Amino acid sequence: MCAHAVRVAMKSVKGVETVEVSLNKGLATMNLKPGNSVAMKQLLEAISKNGFTTKQSKVTANGVIVSESGTLKLKVFGSNDTFTLTGEPAILDQARKLVGKNVLATGTIGEVLKGKSVDSMQLTSIELAK
Repeated sequence: MCAHAVRVAMKSVKGVETVEVSLNKGLATMNLKPGNSVAMKQLLEAISKNGFTTKQSKVTANGVIVSESGTLKLKVFGSNDTFTLTGEPAILDQARKLVGKNVLATGTIGEVLKGKSVDSMQLTSIELAK
């Protein structure tokens, strides 16, 4: 498979604006259109149907922080994706103070095995959405 095939597959997902692929680096970088409703599952399927697997992914998303039974989660606007938040205690304390608020969250999602869903994000930064 070539970078072109991955790029075309990713661009076919409605809501993807730009895609850059480097097979040498094992890296695909994409930007989504404002107001998109792309779910992580859609992106993973586009990658896997070309015979590739994802490793660690860096994600930045707008959403709302919720606390369910003491567990912090990010509900992403538009896609209905929900990620259980993990991370350093200081960043989780910061997130806890933002429960119920609209936020811009950045974090990493670990390698996703074929047929498995994405359910957690290691939070690296969080701020109130502008």
